[in-house]
Amino acid sequence: MVLRFMEDKRKDVWGLLLVLLLGQLVAFSMAVSSFTSSLIATLGVDAPLTQSFFAYLLLTLVYVPILFHRRQKLKIPWYWYLALAFIDVQGNYLVVKAYQYSYITSVTLLDCWTVVWVIVLTWYALGTRYSFWQFVGAGTCVAGLALVLLSDSKSADAQDPSKIPLLGDALVIAGTVFFAFSNVGEEYCVKKKDRVEVVAMFGLFGLLVSIIQIFMFERKNLDAIAWSPKMICLFAGFAVAIFMFYTITPFVLKMSGSTLFNLSLLTSDMWAVAIRVLFYHQQINWLYYTAFAVVAIGLIIYSLNDHSSDNGTTASTEAAAQYQQLPSEDNSTEKGSNGSQERKQQEEVHIC
Repeated sequence: MVLRFMEDKRKDVWGLLLVLLLGQLVAFSMAVSSFTSSLIATLGVDAPLTQSFFAYLLLTLVYVPILFHRRQKLKIPWYWYLALAFIDVQGNYLVVKAYQYSYITSVTLLDCWTVVWVIVLTWYALGTRYSFWQFVGAGTCVAGLALVLLSDSKSADAQDPSKIPLLGDALVIAGTVFFAFSNVGEEYCVKKKDRVEVVAMFGLFGLLVSIIQIFMFERKNLDAIAWSPKMICLFAGFAVAIFMFYTITPFVLKMSGSTLFNLSLLTSDMWAVAIRVLFYHQQINWLYYTAFAVVAIGLIIYSLNDHSSDNGTTASTEAAAQYQQLPSEDNSTEKGSNGSQERKQQEEVHIC
């Protein structure tokens, strides 16, 4: 028993380390995508749909052939994947567009608004109920994000006169609404169905939606791009970073859920601070550091109370499953119980 307990503990430790490593890879990929997007915007290129196009193309080229090789029917109807991919493309468009107006630090931290929208969405759409402390954690995150808006409203325009920070912040917050819908749908699909199918369909339908919207809204901006080797490397770096994000995220969601996933993304915010200070040589308002600390505290409070609701849901589901028996099973159970009672009576008579 002791050896088995030690082995289980060892497996839990290695499993936790693996999840933390994957979470940091996700955070690093987010930091790389943020850096490439901000640098592309700094070079005067405004083509968020084209950036997403290359990312979805890479996902399609890698995962769709794997899906075709399996020769299996889709476990989820294709139109649901189309809807989720459309929502995901809009979220990526708004967030990448925000780099034209706001700073990398603000965009990365304001992504945490997704947590708030997920709570609202799951409360009304899925009937999920949250504890008091989870609401406290979410409210703390909102307070920290409000400090980000205050910091941007007081930012020095001399750093970059072309920036309109509050407009960029509004685009990020709007993008997180779309991300909330796509994240909830993706987490459901990942935990209930096949990870490869989910990523492949996100890539395929995201590619189709991106192509249509590029022809509708972004052809002029695309023609204005000077495709130098540096620009090609930036677009390729963004595509590879997003590819890593979509590849690793399902494993993190499957192994730990969205809580540790959101906590891991805080590391990308610190990468964003380092990039802005060391690469762009820009000063950061002290309110940003305060906002980061407040958001971190809010996410920790939310995370510490996240398992209770999950366990309650699991327990109620298991309890319901135990009592949902078929009529034949009920009859067989009753017959078995009657038979056991008769045997007990016979044994008592024999003992007497």
